Amino acid sequence: MAVSIELGKKLDKDYENKSLEEVLDAPPSALAGLTDKHDELLAGLGIKTVRELGSNKYFALAGVLVALSNHVD
Repeated sequence: MAVSIELGKKLDKDYENKSLEEVLDAPPSALAGLTDKHDELLAGLGIKTVRELGSNKYFALAGVLVALSNHVD
């Protein structure tokens, strides 16, 4: 099943027409709002690609906790 999503302004202009694989293999600065300085800081944590950023266990846990907080009474 093919899936299509519009990321609009979520990516840096240079990555707007790239494939998903190309974006995942790109540095974090491929995401709109992140810069080369962010790439350097994240590299210090061992994160050099969008894929590594998205699969980092600490960032993933933080995302889950935020999502859960939206469903707590």
